Amino acid sequence: MPSIHCKNFSTNLLAVILLMFARSVMADDPPAVKNPKDESERLRVLEDTVQELKKQNEALHKELGQLRERQADLGVKSSDTPKPSPFVLPWGKESKLVLGGFLQANGEFGDVSAFEGRLPNGPNEISDRIRLRRARIHVSGDFLENFDYKLEGDFEQGDGLSSSRTAFSATDLFANWHSFPEANVKVGQYKAPFGLEQITSDTLLYTAERSLVTTAITPERQVGVQIWGKPLATLSPEHKDLVDYAVGAFNGNGRNTIVNDNNDFMYVARLGFQPFSGKLFGQDSKWRIGGNGLYSRDAANVNLSQAGNLSLQPDGSLIPFSTHSADERIAWGVDQTLAIGPFDLIAEFMQERITSTAIGSGFRDFTSKGYYVQGSYFFCDRKFQVVSKWETFDPGQAASDDISSITGGLNYYIKGDNLKLMLDYVHTWSEFRKQNLRFGRDEFDEVLMRFQLLF
Repeated sequence: MPSIHCKNFSTNLLAVILLMFARSVMADDPPAVKNPKDESERLRVLEDTVQELKKQNEALHKELGQLRERQADLGVKSSDTPKPSPFVLPWGKESKLVLGGFLQANGEFGDVSAFEGRLPNGPNEISDRIRLRRARIHVSGDFLENFDYKLEGDFEQGDGLSSSRTAFSATDLFANWHSFPEANVKVGQYKAPFGLEQITSDTLLYTAERSLVTTAITPERQVGVQIWGKPLATLSPEHKDLVDYAVGAFNGNGRNTIVNDNNDFMYVARLGFQPFSGKLFGQDSKWRIGGNGLYSRDAANVNLSQAGNLSLQPDGSLIPFSTHSADERIAWGVDQTLAIGPFDLIAEFMQERITSTAIGSGFRDFTSKGYYVQGSYFFCDRKFQVVSKWETFDPGQAASDDISSITGGLNYYIKGDNLKLMLDYVHTWSEFRKQNLRFGRDEFDEVLMRFQLLF
């Protein structure tokens, strides 16, 4: 888009130079050969041409602004610096085709992932390691008749779903009909709209890993359909970001599955508000609040903690939770984001109740809940960012089984989120281990480093 702007600026400049040159030549001609009528006609034609070019330039500026707004709605960051594009021959009727991906590599040392409930001497203890956290490639774009789409896969499946799987498999696979910004229709596989930290892109997080409450309770990626949008987009464009929503129905038994575990679906809804957008203390500021809910009935042997650990073990460790019988789960959460210039404050609370629906199953119902509060500050022209996060999670399966952590981090944005380094120090407390000293120490420390490259 910036190349179009530069091209039309050059065209206008050329027309003005030609006009000035014409006037200069006519001024230098001997008076005897001048024809006033012909000269005035040429000047009029040139002036009309310049005016027409100005109108075209204004129209292109308007179109550029609309396209940038569309990019912002889709979460695509625009740049004023033009960059070369690879040659791609689309097979279908694409109006836009984008190839991209990203790579994230971790260095993890100390009590690795203790903040996720992987405690030392437990069933899922992890040693120091260097690993590829994510290595994804995607194709996305716009199709005719107001459709956009995304096909993405991951070469490195080190996402907690399986400790040994590293084969390539799908992450996001969806098509979205966006004819009406008030009611988009999205179908395929993608993140269910539950949990602010979960639906935030992996590449935009301020800490290397998400909080334990997020990975334990949120449903992560699912196969289903949802309606989402901004109700005021057309009615009041200047207030289009005031309200947004998403409502969907999903199979509820994870991603990359072709069957539903039963005849019931998982229903998820999210509603967001932006009560304030303007200036505070002379800084551009925004305040957003949101809430989400989830209801599902699940068959036996369904993993309900798709991205993390929820099931309490005898030594206080946590592992992924799978249903022992037909169960019912109800979850809800609230969140808020306050941004004042370089300062951000994010907080989120979530709770989930899991109840057995099978008679005589012997399953003990439980309620898990937790929250995190995260503050961050950019400095040195947004090249660096300091981050601090406090989080606590109560699995709700023993009298004292809370796991709490505090994170201190420093991020270096070499080229924004496209190329950045992250360094986190995480200190974790286990209330269960504190009450049961025979299982070992109850405080743990980890150093977590992250390299990120977007392409």
